[in-house]
Amino acid sequence: MTQANTTTAPATPVTVLGLGDMGRSLARAFLAAGHPTTVWNRSPGKGEDVVALGAVRAASAEDAVRASALVVVCLVDYDASDAVLEPLAGVLKGRVLVNLTSDTPARSRQAAAWAEKHSLAYLDGAIMVPVDVVGSAEALIFHSGDRAAFTAHEATLKALGAPATFLGEDHGLAAAYDMAMLDFFYGAMGGLVHAFALARAEGIDGASLAPYLATIANILPPIAAYTATDIDTRTYTGQGANLGMMAASVDHILHTAKDRGLGVSQLAGLKSVTDRAIARGHGGESWSSIVEVIAAGH
Repeated sequence: MTQANTTTAPATPVTVLGLGDMGRSLARAFLAAGHPTTVWNRSPGKGEDVVALGAVRAASAEDAVRASALVVVCLVDYDASDAVLEPLAGVLKGRVLVNLTSDTPARSRQAAAWAEKHSLAYLDGAIMVPVDVVGSAEALIFHSGDRAAFTAHEATLKALGAPATFLGEDHGLAAAYDMAMLDFFYGAMGGLVHAFALARAEGIDGASLAPYLATIANILPPIAAYTATDIDTRTYTGQGANLGMMAASVDHILHTAKDRGLGVSQLAGLKSVTDRAIARGHGGESWSSIVEVIAAGH
């Protein structure tokens, strides 16, 4: 009888370039998953915590890249990552480069063009969670670009967040999803803070209002789903509440805020969009129809 082979393949070595808060969280996640991890940072004095956990600090960026077949970079923006990576084009050949630096889709595609020029296997990515969530089951991390490179290293990338989400071969997709999601987030955060300002102006403390805001937050997931369908199909049926009715509420909020002397730039911008949409005949349709004004850019 033959004995079953229980030997498992050794964990893939990984290099992390950049030891800011997010870079260190990436290194910790790789280490926690058992991957030999080499780290490097442009300025000294960072990363003692991950070195204490077992990471190897490389003396130079080139030494760091030579240590691993998978190289992950996470810096402040693409100006920084370009400056670090440009001199490393030669040594990166034969390795997979994953850029998790946050920037615009255009910069992601420019970086991909540079990688193609140098015949490098390149993935662009976006980290959609705070540093303390990286490495957990709740971590959402997008990847786009070289499908073969992603397939080869998917198991390793899952150390950062499972599942690792591959969006497609357009290198700009991860950044595009990132920008769209943050567009929603910061717009909502602006509205949230303005709501508290309005409440305070009316003599309501934040702690009294906060429990009731869940009523709004809880209806957003189904709203997101049917708004996506409306926009994808361009069928703005306006069932339940049409744009004209909802725009009237925006007007009431705007007048309340003005009466209390609050800043109203976000609300005024929203009113401008709804007014233009109604003027173009969308008043009886759903709120989603304002996309036609937004997409027109004027």
